Amino acid sequence: MLSYLFIGANDIAASARFYDAILLPLGYEKESAEDQHSYSLPGTEDKSNGPGTVHVAKPFDGQRATVGNGMMPAFRADSRAQVDQVHAAGVANGGADEGSPGTRAAYTAGFYVAYLRDPIGNKVAIFFNS
Repeated sequence: MLSYLFIGANDIAASARFYDAILLPLGYEKESAEDQHSYSLPGTEDKSNGPGTVHVAKPFDGQRATVGNGMMPAFRADSRAQVDQVHAAGVANGGADEGSPGTRAAYTAGFYVAYLRDPIGNKVAIFFNS
């Protein structure tokens, strides 16, 4: 079971705006402390360690955060409309469009997905599977 994700950020405020825009509408709750923002699902007993917690902060080694090539967290939405809304919110809050909402020939007909890049370039997917 996946416990948590740690996503490095260089501009904490910019990354927090982006992740607020895409995770809060999906039902995540946010806690902030000492330049770290943590997003967890309601009812998660161990909000620091998950399961499903997302931490956004500067890398612990003190180096600049860089793109995790090949790393792509995917977040489940409740509907196709929510995928559309979250994608638009992500773009409006410092993210970049990496694939507009829709179905893809490579997946099942019910798999509706949109792709974004966060402020440092990490790829993020938002999907609904009917």
